[in-house]
Amino acid sequence: MTENHYNVLFLCTGNSARSIMAEGIMNSKGRPRFAAYSAGSHPSGTVRPEALRQLAAAHILTDGFRSKSWEEFSKPDAPQLDFVFTVCDGAAKEVCPIWPGQPMTAHWGVPDPAAVKGTEEEIRRAFRDAFFMLDRRISLFLCLPLATIDGFALKTKLDDIGRQ
Repeated sequence: MTENHYNVLFLCTGNSARSIMAEGIMNSKGRPRFAAYSAGSHPSGTVRPEALRQLAAAHILTDGFRSKSWEEFSKPDAPQLDFVFTVCDGAAKEVCPIWPGQPMTAHWGVPDPAAVKGTEEEIRRAFRDAFFMLDRRISLFLCLPLATIDGFALKTKLDDIGRQ
């Protein structure tokens, strides 16, 4: 990890909702110390409009989001990652690419709002709930004293945040 600047990758299977929202939240709350990215093991190719609406409702810019493969972040010209968080159980169980630099990893499982079937209000509530769960975890993460905490203690704290 470089002093004072960290690159964070949020992974999911489709890279259409949870990882997109996490990228937006981190880039909104974490700049300039953090740069966030998102990707999927099997990208859907589209970003869910409900995820973009949730970001916009939180006054987070929604320009430039796209569903992309995690392979983009394992290439030599990709940003060197300091943290990789899986936000869905599917991606957590898959064999990930080898990340250059051996970033710190943790699983922050969040229920999939895109899987919810129901009324428009039920779907909206699922996206809102996922957003607030990610927002809380990212806010807790941003409070950690990263420069002064050792690797084992940091890994323990990241896992604890994932259970919140």
